[in-house]
Amino acid sequence: MPERVRAGVAERVRAAVAQRVRARVTGGARAGGAGRARAGGAEPAHAEGAGPARTRGAAGARAGRSGRVRAWVELLRLPALFTVPGDVLAGAATTTARTDSRTLLAIGSSLCLYEAGMALNDWADRTEDAAERPRRPIPSGRVRPAEALTAACVLTAAGLTLAARAGRPALAVATPLAATVWAYDLALKHTPVGPVAMAAARGLDLLLGAAATTGRTRDALPSAALLGTHTLAVTTVSRQETRDGSPLPPLAALAATALLTRLITSRPPADRGTAAAPGLPGTTAPGSPRAIPSTRTPPVLLDTALAAAYAATVARPYVHAALNPSPPLTQRAVGSGIRATIPLQAALTARSGARTGALLVAALAPLGRKFARKVSVT
Repeated sequence: MPERVRAGVAERVRAAVAQRVRARVTGGARAGGAGRARAGGAEPAHAEGAGPARTRGAAGARAGRSGRVRAWVELLRLPALFTVPGDVLAGAATTTARTDSRTLLAIGSSLCLYEAGMALNDWADRTEDAAERPRRPIPSGRVRPAEALTAACVLTAAGLTLAARAGRPALAVATPLAATVWAYDLALKHTPVGPVAMAAARGLDLLLGAAATTGRTRDALPSAALLGTHTLAVTTVSRQETRDGSPLPPLAALAATALLTRLITSRPPADRGTAAAPGLPGTTAPGSPRAIPSTRTPPVLLDTALAAAYAATVARPYVHAALNPSPPLTQRAVGSGIRATIPLQAALTARSGARTGALLVAALAPLGRKFARKVSVT
């Protein structure tokens, strides 16, 4: 009997030991599987997170580039560029010669010198803008002052180079134009002669078109004077766009607009030639001494319509700025005055007999207005 008891006890002990061994083996397998699952799951988790991280990084880089482009668009006031080609085309129209590659070079020169002035303007006004316009690209830190100054230098050099390629007469006009731009931004802007300097720059820009096309600027002087008068009025109003000012500058600008509208619609000189291609300046090949005289004059209706468009663009904003010369209304009047440059250029072009050229210039007005809604031109 004792032998059987001992055998039974030994059997139960072996069974208990075997069960514990199996339990340990099974538990270890589960733990190993869980560990492997955790170890294996770490990589997929890392891989899944890497995609969004890279996406966020790429999106941030794109946003940074977009913000930088936006800063330069604001610095250079790119929508205002639509007011530039009409200067050269109006000047070329006064020569009654066909536009050619030299005229296009003059347009390129004009665009470069205009943007050089924009960059230099913000560089020179960086301290003033920090107090009055802290959101401008330089005060806000989006464009460094050295970058703006470098851009002004490069654009000036490019403008003079293009003018030189258009011929010596064009360079002879572009050089004082560039000098006037730099003198205005660096020294004359806040002096009594500041508006006069700006008006001279616009007038020279128009003469550049005539000089590049035929080498002569005499016939373009009346149109340059009219364009300069408009620029003088707008610049005078702009001198009080950051503070409450006087109603006199907007009223004077309104009177100048009425006078210019009257002068534009008057009959142009009788010796203007007709265009070789419908409406384009010229009846003679480049370099010819004079165009063939003609008794034809530009259609009165086109002159009147463009002059009316010019007056309508600025009349109401000038009135509002005169009634309430606060910064917002004054800035609106200045912006309208800048945009009104385009219909004025078109009217001057039509006055010289270039009907198609006038319509091409006028077509720039809605484009400038559209982009000015996104980026201020003041």
